[in-house]
Amino acid sequence: MPVLNDRQNTILSLARASGHVDVEDLALRFNVTPQTIRRDLNALCSGNLLARTHGGAVISSSVENLSYEARRQIAAPAKRAIGAAAAALISDNSSLFITIGTTTEEVARAITAHRDLLVITNNINVALRLYPFPAIRVMVAGGQVRHSDGAVVGPAAVDMIRQFKVDTAVIGASAIDEDGSLLDFDPLEVTVARAIMDNARRVILVCDRSKVGRVAPVRLGHLSQVSAFVTDHLSSDRLRAVCATHGVRVVEAPPENENR
Repeated sequence: MPVLNDRQNTILSLARASGHVDVEDLALRFNVTPQTIRRDLNALCSGNLLARTHGGAVISSSVENLSYEARRQIAAPAKRAIGAAAAALISDNSSLFITIGTTTEEVARAITAHRDLLVITNNINVALRLYPFPAIRVMVAGGQVRHSDGAVVGPAAVDMIRQFKVDTAVIGASAIDEDGSLLDFDPLEVTVARAIMDNARRVILVCDRSKVGRVAPVRLGHLSQVSAFVTDHLSSDRLRAVCATHGVRVVEAPPENENR
């Protein structure tokens, strides 16, 4: 365990509270330069306490995800922008799957003005958000509801999903490797997500920039299986080349108040 100074201990506490810290925000908070904060983050990462992401860091774990509520707080403005951009790719009078995830929830929030949609989901949070809208018909995959995040996982959910062939699947991923691999933490969740991808005519991947380069142990799929990748910013030239090679449309939707 590395010896931490007071600022680094505070940064670690902030990351544990919200799941994520941002270089620019920390520089303003502590009245130091971004370079100083980057050195702090590098020290925390060298001790495996944090893991670097683009523009910040998250709590370090390659085998276990953050809590769902913590994930909701990470990059919330970016997720709202991604949700709106993904919703713009979805037509009225269409059918879609929506998987578990905090960013896929933002897509659900953004499609409430759509007409004549059929939404099939294993995400109780999505179902609760959409069922009040009479122009959207909602079906929930069967099975046990997971207490931690409202996901429905297991063989019954997979069996139901395989009964459909929908226009669009909206999926997330916990991590995206530089080679285009889509990764997650829970094999049961991944089994449902794979069935969703297999039974959709096109797949829209929604992930904020913090997922790029992150590590997770379970392979969900590959970017080559995706029709469109909607993110707030894609800085990886290698991933951009993967998308170009496989004809994946990249849609970048930064938050309105973000200055580059």
